[in-house]
Amino acid sequence: MTAPSTPAIATLSDLRSHVARWRAAGETVALVPTMGALHEGHLALVAEARTLARRVVVSIFVNPTQFGPSEDFSVYPRDLAADLAALARAEADAAWTPDVAAMYPPGFATRIEVAGLTDGLCGPLRPGHFSGVATVVTKLLAQVGPDVALFGQKDFQQLRVIQQVAADLDLPVRIHGVPTLREPDGLALSSRNRYLTEAERQVAPALQAALAAVAEATRGGAPVAGPLAEATARLTAAGFTVQYLAVCDARTLAPVERVSAPARVFVAAYLGRTRLIDNIPV
Repeated sequence: MTAPSTPAIATLSDLRSHVARWRAAGETVALVPTMGALHEGHLALVAEARTLARRVVVSIFVNPTQFGPSEDFSVYPRDLAADLAALARAEADAAWTPDVAAMYPPGFATRIEVAGLTDGLCGPLRPGHFSGVATVVTKLLAQVGPDVALFGQKDFQQLRVIQQVAADLDLPVRIHGVPTLREPDGLALSSRNRYLTEAERQVAPALQAALAAVAEATRGGAPVAGPLAEATARLTAAGFTVQYLAVCDARTLAPVERVSAPARVFVAAYLGRTRLIDNIPV
């Protein structure tokens, strides 16, 4: 018996033909945007998507416009064959695999900027990143036309940016956030975890432990400054270079001094050459 496969679709006309056939049959469509190098976190999004729609499209596109000049675009892990095999096991209906020329043809001149939500956290550290994310995701939503699109909460700032874009531009899609999937020791799953050395991988779970300590210490409305300073010191002693550790309002992403509304603890830190991000609710 032939194993099921997930077709790789490389042209927009072919993609739209697939979607049109599904729509003609009255079927709903979900989109899971990814940059490939799929892991169990991505596949959890696909599994969730299958509960929300009849058909699931997974986009695989390493988007150059969201990488800075000194970031890892050229070495970002790529393995389309392995990704397609994983998607077949997850029973995704199609993989949308455009190349850069298809997404950004000659003369492409449009960028989407989102104010406010990008002012803090990763925004100042990665100039242009969220504009690149907002632009490419808007293109993917226009190309696929899904009823729902799924994003992991590990990239919570990205999730909020996309929610804002969909609301502001009246896009007819529901943006659905899915809780972060973790290793048994607490490390959030990420394609970049493969960059970690064996020794660094043993240290990496301290990131989530620091978040948990801050969340526990601030949950009752206590000032956040002390717990943040203590957690930063512990991470630095463990070998991390902390870019930020903050407690922010879950809606606006503005830093808070005390937790009086839904909030999250956010961190970005380098461990060796690998940049890790994570967040948890308070």
